[in-house]
Amino acid sequence: MRALDAALASLEDARAHLETALRAADHDPRELERSEERLFALRAAARKYNVPVDELNALAARHGADLGRLEAGSAALTALEAEAGQAHERYRLAAAALSGARRKTAHKLDKAVNAELKPLKLERTKFSTAIVAEPETAGPHGFDRVEFWVETNPGAHPGPLMKVASGGELARFLLALKVVLADRGSAPTLVFDEVDTGVGGAVADAIGARLARLARRAQVIAVTHAPQVAARADRHYLITKAALDKGKRVAPAWPRSPPNAGARRSRACSRAPRSPRKRAPPPNA
Repeated sequence: MRALDAALASLEDARAHLETALRAADHDPRELERSEERLFALRAAARKYNVPVDELNALAARHGADLGRLEAGSAALTALEAEAGQAHERYRLAAAALSGARRKTAHKLDKAVNAELKPLKLERTKFSTAIVAEPETAGPHGFDRVEFWVETNPGAHPGPLMKVASGGELARFLLALKVVLADRGSAPTLVFDEVDTGVGGAVADAIGARLARLARRAQVIAVTHAPQVAARADRHYLITKAALDKGKRVAPAWPRSPPNAGARRSRACSRAPRSPRKRAPPPNA
């Protein structure tokens, strides 16, 4: 009986504690259902915006800030438009100043290059720098389109250097430009191929002198047949051709440049004269 009385007392005590806990929790049977619905909604939002559930609060804060900026967009847009207008005016002034400086420098460049053309047997040609303002294509380097133009004969219409000048003329124009701009820096190595084509005597000597001047500031490699040019070089390299006989290389008939090699090269580079009545015979005839 004593054991039963103790057990009943313990049960009564436990029941009292449970009732107290239930009253403190204010238990609502529908709360679980509401919590599950909230959890499902959070998971659906996380899938929709492709973020973990824990980052939904940060995402909502970012979207709220964006919405605030959109609501205040009219005032911000006005300020940005005013700032863009000021930047455009600053750019226009800077580009105009740059264009003016270019035109002054172009005048000096044209004068210096034209002074170099006469010794290079280009005395009948005229070099000029064409600067055309194109505001619609403005960029970080201003709104000018700059081209080098040449007039190959007095009275002829000038045109772009790359289209009007022949290969030999183009090489000599480049040489004149490099000589004039030698103090402005250059590529570490300059290669001139047949820059002395079709010239000789004093003109070839003038070309050699200018190549030597360039060689003081950069490495100059020149492919030439003119002794006036080769004589000014620090080093010389002889380039010959060799035939193949049954897959084996056949040495040329001479180990070094033979007599009259310059004449042979000159004949190889020139055209055979044509007669209006009779065609010139082939070389092997």
